[in-house]
Amino acid sequence: MLPATVSLAVKNLTLHKLRSLLTMLGTILGVSSVISMLAIGEGSKQEAVETIRQLGATNVIIRSVKPEYESQASGTSNGTTQTSRVLEYGLRYRDYDRLTSTMWTVERAIPIALVRGNAQHGRHRILNARILGTTPEYLGVKNLSVRRGRFLNERDLKRTSNIAVLAAGAAHSLFSYRDPIGKILLLGPGAYTIVGVLNTQDSGSAMPGAIGRHDFNEDIYIPITAAQRRFGELQMIVRAGGREFERTQLSEITLTVREEKYVSQTAAMARKLLNQTHTKGDDFEIQVPLELLSQAEKEKRIWNIVLGSIAGISLLVGGVGIMNIMLATVTERTQEIGIRRALGAKRRDITLQFLVETVVLSTLGGLLGIFLGVAIPISVSLGAGIPTALSLWAIILAFGISVSIGIIFGMYPARRAALLDPIQALRHE
Repeated sequence: MLPATVSLAVKNLTLHKLRSLLTMLGTILGVSSVISMLAIGEGSKQEAVETIRQLGATNVIIRSVKPEYESQASGTSNGTTQTSRVLEYGLRYRDYDRLTSTMWTVERAIPIALVRGNAQHGRHRILNARILGTTPEYLGVKNLSVRRGRFLNERDLKRTSNIAVLAAGAAHSLFSYRDPIGKILLLGPGAYTIVGVLNTQDSGSAMPGAIGRHDFNEDIYIPITAAQRRFGELQMIVRAGGREFERTQLSEITLTVREEKYVSQTAAMARKLLNQTHTKGDDFEIQVPLELLSQAEKEKRIWNIVLGSIAGISLLVGGVGIMNIMLATVTERTQEIGIRRALGAKRRDITLQFLVETVVLSTLGGLLGIFLGVAIPISVSLGAGIPTALSLWAIILAFGISVSIGIIFGMYPARRAALLDPIQALRHE
């Protein structure tokens, strides 16, 4: 009976093709919106979570922050004070020494000194390039990888060597498709030999500063000892109307904690130690990627629930549309129901007939919705460059809900058809 009932249901639906298509439209839009919205939301959240994860779950990142005040008062030889155009702020080498010597939870500490200067090779130039003075451990802590040559080593630090490592974007800007290894690069007033080129990175996690504000593929790395000796601590900032000078020793200190369970305590201890020498506490910030990761994952779950709920409303609307059409169909086919009952059909046969029609509608709508829901995120990724992440569970969930809604909303019209009195149904016009 079931194959015959399904065949009859398909035949009845194809008699009114446009009406059947419009009835399925709510289910199609509902399923496609669930899949596409979850895919777009999941893609954007995965990108944010991956950016935070690359900062390192066991890392504590301390960064220098420029305070709001623009000048400092400095003393003169006769005891009076005058306003200086030199703004001194941020982390110092003594902060680095105190952190590494005091906290036993710290496995290693990476100092970073950021300086600005023009980078030039032949006719190619990067104006106001980001030059990062750091140590060999920077490569592993920041999840970077070398494409050609090598990174900094301990001998470079001890000798204060004039060597440089280029990020992928900087290498392309200065050398195009030529091999930069062994070439001379002018950085500020000095000449540096290029010893390595890094692979292209996918996120902005390796740069000093807030996440995502800078493409660190344009960075240039030199030994921190060379940055201290060649560039010093004082930098000139040219602005409209004059010049300003800033003195910052370290732009970032990254602490790697021995175990993940000590990350929060290490961050709290670091803040307490730094507050003793930075009385105002407004020239540094502490960022804990582990806490940011937990928060981002929590927000991702909430975001998925919100998006799924909004898209689920479309499925409910589609279910209401199916029930409305099936109620109209029952009224339209009252005489047919009476004839079937007179020929011996039982109530469960009538119920099954209309229920199967409803399930066929919702199933076809769900399959078409899956096709559309998969096509939308792919089109968004290719056209707008927005990351998306299709998940099998979202497809199964949306399809399962569409079929369930077909059964739930089709049950009432089917039972109403089955409860019709055969004699009254035969007399119906």
